[in-house]
Amino acid sequence: MISKLVVVVVVVEVVVLVVVKAVVVVVVVVVVVVVVHVVVAVVVVVVVVVVVVVVVAVVVVAVVAVVVVTTVVG
Repeated sequence: MISKLVVVVVVVEVVVLVVVKAVVVVVVVVVVVVVVHVVVAVVVVVVVVVVVVVVVAVVVVAVVAVVVVTTVVG
């Protein structure tokens, strides 16, 4: 009787350990996926901001060049 009880306890402990490890793995995977998505989103926002700044700078330089040329020629 005691040996059967020991076997049942050991099996339950093993099952609990496996379930806990599986839950930990799932949580780690979810955290990694969320972090990767956040990093990608931040990179995309930074790239968009840089592109907008560059486009605005090019437009400003072009306007200044037109004004200077118009002023000098005119």
